[in-house]
Amino acid sequence: MHPMLNIAVRAARNAGKVIIRSFEQLDKVEVESKGSNDFVTSVDTAAEQAIIETIRKSYPEHTIVGEESGVLTGSDDDYQWVIDPLDGTTNFIKGIPHFAVSIAIKVKGKLDQAVIFDPIRGELFTASRGKGAQLNGMRIRVQAHKELSGTVLATGFPFKHKQHTNAYMAMFGALFAKTSDMRRAGSAALDLAYVAAGRIDGFFEIGLKPWDTAAGELLVIEAGGLVSDFTGGHNHVKSGNIVASSTRLQKEVLKTIRPHLGDALSK
Repeated sequence: MHPMLNIAVRAARNAGKVIIRSFEQLDKVEVESKGSNDFVTSVDTAAEQAIIETIRKSYPEHTIVGEESGVLTGSDDDYQWVIDPLDGTTNFIKGIPHFAVSIAIKVKGKLDQAVIFDPIRGELFTASRGKGAQLNGMRIRVQAHKELSGTVLATGFPFKHKQHTNAYMAMFGALFAKTSDMRRAGSAALDLAYVAAGRIDGFFEIGLKPWDTAAGELLVIEAGGLVSDFTGGHNHVKSGNIVASSTRLQKEVLKTIRPHLGDALSK
């Protein structure tokens, strides 16, 4: 295992311990609103701190970008850790056991290492640039579907961007008509990990943040899939509008949603 990936796994497991302890005592978890339909808990903050402390012990000079802490600059900006300590906070608050820790490492702007850890199921998804993707040490691959018929897609509703509701529902409807079924489970990180593992055939969502998708993107790519924005380009990190699936299925997804994008979602 790559040394940085090893530390990322250790950090994810440390955060997982914080999350599981709190999940067993949800009545003691403090919840705050940090924006419209956007929540943060004392557990998000504690788990992120556990990750930062683990990284800093081994790589004090690296830059860290955290969902709760923002940018913590280091002396070596070539190495950037992008972390989401608890992806699926709403599920966590509601006692729904579906959430994950997400950690990605960028080297000179390129995704290099990735970890998504589901502490409830004990599932550890990892990827190293050019070395493939694994689930608990076993190689994983995307499902190589050629068409939407028979597929199951994952998505997330644009609950923070309700101005896109009509466009999103049109996209959803067009895809739903052609697929076997759809899933909305509440964690973009796990949705992407599940695409990489072949459990879900594709994923799309509007307005995600880099810490939601960075680790999952590398997992999908290293599992043989594609990640793009809604027009097939590479603006998804900036726009937050993301599609992930196998190479051939990606073309079908993009072709199906194209008529419903409008100007706002075509950027």
